[in-house]
Amino acid sequence: MLAMIADLVRHKWHANATLLSAITHHELAAQDEELRTLFHHVLIANRYWLLLILQKEFARDEEARIPGTMDELIAKYRETETLEMEEWLSHCSEADMESAVQTPFLSGQSFSVAQAMMQVSMHSLGHRAQCASRLRSLGGTPPTTDFILWLKDRPAAEWP
Repeated sequence: MLAMIADLVRHKWHANATLLSAITHHELAAQDEELRTLFHHVLIANRYWLLLILQKEFARDEEARIPGTMDELIAKYRETETLEMEEWLSHCSEADMESAVQTPFLSGQSFSVAQAMMQVSMHSLGHRAQCASRLRSLGGTPPTTDFILWLKDRPAAEWP
């Protein structure tokens, strides 16, 4: 399970960075509040589950503030990728994947770390599709971010 989750996490960061790069290289999209807001939502969902797994505080009011620019948002993505890769994934074991996490937003339920990270990956994928569609509607060309194509070379995230 760990290998699959690790691949999904690495792909998620690559795909987020690739799409954000395409957005920042398109003038209209780079200024689009809807794209910035949606990518912020993806980020805080990722941060929520990651911080829950790491048993760190999620400062809801601070996290809810939408960065004023894409550059600020991308900086927060970079910071979160580093946290996830260095403080969590690099130390994670198969046994850690089965550890339970609980969220007050779904009281009475418990999820494995693997399930939580699957949620983050799938949630990101769904919203990236919305962002790609929005980029296209603004006249841009969304990049290819398919997981199966990523597997060939497994490139790391390259942030704009």
